[in-house]
Amino acid sequence: MRTTLKLGSAVAALTAASALLLTGCGGSSDNAGVTSDAGNVAAVAGSQQAGTLLDTPFAKPNLVLTDNHGKPFDLVKQTAGDPMLLFFGYTHCPDVCPTTMSDIALAKSHLPKADQSKLRVVFVSSDPERDTPARLNEWLGAMDKSFIGLTGKFATIQAAARTVGVGIDPPVKEKDGSVTVTHGAEVLAFWPKDNKGHVLYMSGTTAEQFQHDLPKIIRSEAP
Repeated sequence: MRTTLKLGSAVAALTAASALLLTGCGGSSDNAGVTSDAGNVAAVAGSQQAGTLLDTPFAKPNLVLTDNHGKPFDLVKQTAGDPMLLFFGYTHCPDVCPTTMSDIALAKSHLPKADQSKLRVVFVSSDPERDTPARLNEWLGAMDKSFIGLTGKFATIQAAARTVGVGIDPPVKEKDGSVTVTHGAEVLAFWPKDNKGHVLYMSGTTAEQFQHDLPKIIRSEAP
């Protein structure tokens, strides 16, 4: 299995002097390369600051897909008024996807019960042909049974990801039988007060950093 990660295009307008090169981390069982693009952000995160506050918040992607229980799921309607973390990835990913989701699960487990019940964590498959509802349910359930997995037509998912600055390329089956899946490594945090994505987390954000920020995300506050 091989994976190549790339960051999405610019996520918000900013002056050239404040431009920050956002770099994802990744790897694979056969040392596939990692690609990235330069992204413009509203505030440059310091070494102790995990999230980046976006100058222009993103609207939630208009997605109606199939969830990990095999039921239709309207992302906008069914998460309205909820704090939400959104990540595009795939269950066969050897490194970044399971690490990111496990770190979020660990961070969530340390929140007060009331906050845990409010937070929605949504994982949208960038490899929907292999990520069936049953596969998503098993994979996500091992981390947190409340996590929502979504799958459907790749073109629909790709178009939705682009609306929030996340790049996804169609999975490619190589001659050796391995599959290359190229997708963004960002986690977007949506505030409940306006249902918009205000904070961007890059690959490498730790469970401790998520744990620190999540109470503020739940209260629609900048971390």
